Amino acid sequence: MAPEIVAIFSSMGWAGDSVLVRLGTRKSNIFAAMFVSFVVTATCIWTYLLITTRLDFLLSRAMIYYLISGCLQPLFARALYYEGLTRIGVSRAGPLRAVEPLFAAVVALLFLQEEPGLMVYLGTLLIVTSVWFISGKQKEGANWRLLDAALPLGAALVSAISQSLRKQGLKILPDPFVAAVIVTTVSLMLFVIFLWTTKRLVQIRMERESLLFFVSAALIATLAQIANFIALAQADVSVIIPLLNTTPLFAVVFSAIFLRSVETVTPRIAIGAALMVAGVITITSR
Repeated sequence: MAPEIVAIFSSMGWAGDSVLVRLGTRKSNIFAAMFVSFVVTATCIWTYLLITTRLDFLLSRAMIYYLISGCLQPLFARALYYEGLTRIGVSRAGPLRAVEPLFAAVVALLFLQEEPGLMVYLGTLLIVTSVWFISGKQKEGANWRLLDAALPLGAALVSAISQSLRKQGLKILPDPFVAAVIVTTVSLMLFVIFLWTTKRLVQIRMERESLLFFVSAALIATLAQIANFIALAQADVSVIIPLLNTTPLFAVVFSAIFLRSVETVTPRIAIGAALMVAGVITITSR
C-alpha cells in the first residue's frame, strides 16, 4: 500500500481516537484515557515483537532517538491534546493540533538552517487565519477560554520536534513496530512515575462505560501510530506530514456525526479547519 494512503488512514484513526476519548471523558478524565491508551498500545506491540522478532534492536543507535522522542510524544503531546479537547472540543482542538507543520518549518529554520520560501509564509498566513476562526468564541458565556487553545497548539509543537527525532531513528532502524513500541513504553513509564509521585494513581479508576470507550480508542490509536511510522519510514516527511495533518477534517466530520449531544460544529469551525489544512499543504508543498 502506498505510504500516502497509509498516512491518510493514520489521520482518520487519530480523529476516531479523539472522538472516543471525548465520549469517555464525560464520566472520567484524561489521566485514565492516557493510561489505557499507553497500556493497550505497549501490550499489543510488545506481544507481536516478542513472537516475531529478536530483541537485537534494543542495541541499535536508533534507540537514542526513539527514547528522546518517547519523552516528548505521545506522553506530553497527548496530555496537552486530550486536555485541550476536553476544554474546547474535538472540532476545535483537532484543527489547532494540525499547526504542527508550521512548527516543523520553524524548527528547520532555526536548527537546520533551511530557508523558507514564499509558500511557507503564505501557509503561515492561512494557519494564523484559521486559528482566529477556530478560536473565536461563538457567543457570550462560552464555557472555555481563549487560553485553552494553547493546549492543542503546545501538542503540535511537541509533536513537530518528536517527529523529527523519529525520522532520524527510522533512517537507522526502519522498523515501525519497534519505533512505536519504544516511544509508547517510554511515555508509559514516565506517566506512571508522574502519577505515583503526584499521588494521582486514584485518577486512573474509571467506570465501565468509560473503559469501553478508552479501550476502543486505544486500539484505534495503536493502529494509527503504527501507520504513522510506516508512512514516515517509506516517504519524505514533507510528503507525509500534510497527509497526517488532514486529521482536522476527519475530526470535524466525526464530531458532526457522533458528538452532536456533546459539542456543536459551527460553519466558523468548518471554515477554520479547511483553512488550517490548506495552510498545512501550502507549507509542506514548498
